[in-house]
Amino acid sequence: MSARDWPLEECTIPRMLERRAEEDPDRPVLQIGELRRSVSEVRDAASAAGAFLIAEGVGVGDRVALIGRNRVELLDLILGCAWIGAVAVPINTASRGEQLHHILMNSGALLLICEADLHQFVRALPDMASLESVFVFADDANDVPPGTARLPRFTGSVDAACVAPSATAAILYTSGTTGVSKGVMCPHAQFYWWGRNVSTQLEITERDVLYTVLPLFHTNALNAFFQALFSGALYVLGERFSASRFWDQLQSTGATFTYLLGAMVSILMSRDPAEFNSAHRVTAALAPATPPDLLRPFAERFGVTLIDGYGSTETNSVFAASRTEQRPGSIGRLQPGFEARIVDPVGAELPPGEPGELLLRSSQPFAFASGYFGMPDKTVEAWQDLWFHTGDRLAADHDGWYRFVDRLKDVIRRRGENISSVEVESALRMHPSIADAAVYPVDSELGEDEVMAALVVQTGGAVDFDEVCEFLKPMLAYFAIPRFFTIVDALPLTENGKVRKGVLREQGTTIAQWDREAVAAVARSLHRPCD
Repeated sequence: MSARDWPLEECTIPRMLERRAEEDPDRPVLQIGELRRSVSEVRDAASAAGAFLIAEGVGVGDRVALIGRNRVELLDLILGCAWIGAVAVPINTASRGEQLHHILMNSGALLLICEADLHQFVRALPDMASLESVFVFADDANDVPPGTARLPRFTGSVDAACVAPSATAAILYTSGTTGVSKGVMCPHAQFYWWGRNVSTQLEITERDVLYTVLPLFHTNALNAFFQALFSGALYVLGERFSASRFWDQLQSTGATFTYLLGAMVSILMSRDPAEFNSAHRVTAALAPATPPDLLRPFAERFGVTLIDGYGSTETNSVFAASRTEQRPGSIGRLQPGFEARIVDPVGAELPPGEPGELLLRSSQPFAFASGYFGMPDKTVEAWQDLWFHTGDRLAADHDGWYRFVDRLKDVIRRRGENISSVEVESALRMHPSIADAAVYPVDSELGEDEVMAALVVQTGGAVDFDEVCEFLKPMLAYFAIPRFFTIVDALPLTENGKVRKGVLREQGTTIAQWDREAVAAVARSLHRPCD
């Protein structure tokens, strides 16, 4: 019986590991560095990690906070928590100060395990009553900070807990770019559906080698493991993204499929072509949020088809294209098992072609998150009328393809018109001297939004702002052309490769190097007739 035929009660992480180990115990499923494990070895490692957690007093439903870089111990602990019915809380390694304190307090973590060099940021926080003990990932005993213990090698075993598909397996915290971080409660079955849906949509098979350098605290990297578990593929976890080493890493691991975010695609395209290793076997990559103008050039240069799609920590793989059918600027078609509505601000459904907020729900049991941990008000707000309100603006084409327009919070309202920052960014990237761009609203003297763009210039290139505005005129409405411009060495990114527009918005026009209206005013004054 294949994984897709599993009854719902078996769609839990412990049962997925057990059943795969029963069916094909020696099949390789995990590779990290020189370490390679079969399905049965991954199951046994989860059991051993679970035994360690139980010995430390962790029980069913208890939260275990994990601040770790991509390493096998981190994956063992995430699976070990699920094995015993506890809840893993993998935290962004870039979290600091108030955000980190909020996550630890909100989750009520009983145990914390973190990188030795990151413990200093935990030590700087106020005391947390729920936190009973702290362990650190440390390769050397001399690196263990005071008040902590070195994480021991996992030994022993424990029987898998009997958990429901609806039970929370992990709490994944949002980046908090529009407020405090929210802990997304991800049920066991959600990971099953991620594995099944993506494997089916992208035709991943047991012959594939799935390579990712995305961090394990991100749903993308976690879900890729379950795609391998579902399909029989090999999951290879890299340490971190490095544009200079990326293609060599693909070649050395024998990868056939990989995972990219839009910013990573832009970075790879900006590198010197001489650095590209063409010996890799990768034919396709899941690459949501890729600028549409880069799809064809990327495929022509690297031989890799970029596949767009749509999903989030709260949802699943809801929209998808395929290896053979893509449409630049579209995220794909609505997939079986899901319903979608595009609505206006009062909730009325919009006709095809008109952008509005995307609302989603699923007929796949427990394929979506069950809410935000300890935040019932935020849960009710997001799941109004039993539809998940994504906060994203999309538009449905007449033939069933969907286009991502913008995040609602990134929509710019200028002179009575809505402007999509995504569309302006796409137009800017078409300029031969611009490698990347971020477009965002800033305050104007009229009390409305003005459009500002931060540009990354191609190596060896130069930008004339007035010429850029002329370049944009055939592609954008006049009101969408940025008023303010600045050049930056690099856009501020999250650990997941998303642009931190909040940082740019906070700086506002203080970093502007050019003001289109000010330049126009000077020009008018120079040509004004004498009295």
